[in-house]
Amino acid sequence: MDKVQVKLSGVSCLIFLLSVAQISAEEIKDTRVVYLEIEARNLDKKDFLGKSDPFLEFYKQTDAGMWQLVYRSEVIKNNLNPCWRKCSVPLQTFCGGDFNKPIKVECADHDSDGSHDLIGTFETNLTELQKAGDGSPVEFECIHPEKKQKKKSYKNSGIIRIKSCKIETEYSFLDYVMGGCQINFTVGVDFTGSNGDPKSPDSLHYISPDGINEYLIAIWSVGSVVQDYDTDKLFPAFGFGAQVPPSWQVSHEFALNFNPSNPYCQGIQGIVDAYRQILPQIRLYGPTNFSPIINHVARFAAHSAQQGTASQYFILLIITDGEITDLDQTRQAIVNASKLPMSIIIVGVGEADFKAMEFLDGDNGVLKSLTGEPAARDIVQFVPFRQFKNAPREALSQMVLAEVPKQLVSYYKWQGWPPVKPPEMKMM
Repeated sequence: MDKVQVKLSGVSCLIFLLSVAQISAEEIKDTRVVYLEIEARNLDKKDFLGKSDPFLEFYKQTDAGMWQLVYRSEVIKNNLNPCWRKCSVPLQTFCGGDFNKPIKVECADHDSDGSHDLIGTFETNLTELQKAGDGSPVEFECIHPEKKQKKKSYKNSGIIRIKSCKIETEYSFLDYVMGGCQINFTVGVDFTGSNGDPKSPDSLHYISPDGINEYLIAIWSVGSVVQDYDTDKLFPAFGFGAQVPPSWQVSHEFALNFNPSNPYCQGIQGIVDAYRQILPQIRLYGPTNFSPIINHVARFAAHSAQQGTASQYFILLIITDGEITDLDQTRQAIVNASKLPMSIIIVGVGEADFKAMEFLDGDNGVLKSLTGEPAARDIVQFVPFRQFKNAPREALSQMVLAEVPKQLVSYYKWQGWPPVKPPEMKMM
């Protein structure tokens, strides 16, 4: 099976998934983020036919003493008492991690031609802004330097009110994985009749003379990357939609190794070996039901979630020819699983119409159950294999795993769970 194995392992797999997650070295050093809620009152009127269209700009002072723009707010139209939406700025960007580094805030009236009129400005630092973090807003007078110089009676051009300033850690995929999160990988293989007789070269399950088919390539492409995050390299693997001996009843979650009490295969090679051995022993049948295998993995994910820690995350790889019978039940299963530490990857093999798979992906809108319940988050990634037939197998791996890092992070952020062993932050 060496012919189809993707040559990614150990450190190279870690680097590969980091590139998929688009994690930079700077993000690894310090992932803290400054969250601000800001409003103003009694700003100066700058527009002849209206009020003002105020916006804010935050500048940090560089080591050379220059002012560098780090954040610009949205423009609030025709309002002298604006309330800007909550903003977030990485701590390193905001002040270089130095809580006492000077910060200049400018409030200006927006003009479409770019000739914005200054309303006023003030200087502060993150230490001062953080005083708004305990629920006590911090206020600053917005001063226009020229007006202050010309008018003895001048007080200010309005008040800028920091309603809230909080610093939160935005943990990355790397933080969770390096912090002890175990990735649990499960494979579900479609053995329904629509795949064709495995003995026929026209079948998607036909193993060609060079020892491969689309199912095997998909298993290797995904599994060879994921397996390096699993310490024991034991992966549960299941088939669905086939008649299974000795009763020949249709099963939708039978163990590929025919051992229901211990469905684990040793490494990706073990899954491949079990797949090869089971093909001659089963009868491809139907219908194509996804929900049993999704619910099977979801039960383990639910048990892990009860621990209340970011210790385990579950990835289910379903490889299918595109036909699906229990669409409504699958929708409900996915909506339920969206509340759990779990992602579902669907790889479509063959040339079938994959509209149902694209619907489950939810990229064009939030997936909802039949009763209208929306998914808590997007956990499904669908990839049609045919788009990668002539591409390097690493390309399939990258596409298939592209959404997993952010799905993992989104779940733990939603739950408010830090890594089991959070990274040490450099304090200034």
